[in-house]
Amino acid sequence: MKRILLVGLLLLGACGDEREAAAPPPAEMTAEAVGHYCNMALAEHAGPKGQIFVAGKDRPVWFSSARDTIAFTMLPDEPKDLRGIYVTDMGKAESWENPGNAAWTDARAAFYVIGSKQRGGMGQMEAVPFAERARAEAFAKENGGQVMAFADIPRDYILGTDTPAVATHGSGHGSGHKP
Repeated sequence: MKRILLVGLLLLGACGDEREAAAPPPAEMTAEAVGHYCNMALAEHAGPKGQIFVAGKDRPVWFSSARDTIAFTMLPDEPKDLRGIYVTDMGKAESWENPGNAAWTDARAAFYVIGSKQRGGMGQMEAVPFAERARAEAFAKENGGQVMAFADIPRDYILGTDTPAVATHGSGHGSGHKP
């Protein structure tokens, strides 16, 4: 009888830990949201954005591009205890220039188009995120690039220079970025 009670208490404790570890919902991007690496207001940049919830912090770390969001997860000096990672679902975004604030998707479950002609918020190559693979494939067909999962994105594409790791387009001609 004592064993059953002990097992029951352990299971209840484990359930409590899972609830605490659950990812918080995406935060609403306000005018005060500033990019972690560029220290500029996110609203000033076109293209997908990102936010990461780090354990022990109530507010997300904001990013002016999906590529910067992914870079944060790869860099050795950044925190690794991440409670939630969200990027703009460009399949539901209002537009490239103004993606809006309601199109967040789980970054780890998203499909990304890398190597497209479309440039990110800081005018750099972007990893363009989509919640649905079909929308990512349609974007790649129109803009070039390759579709891949979060875990498959090459480190050199994210952390390297602005030289395409995937040779699927020219030097950025036809970019949607406005200087």
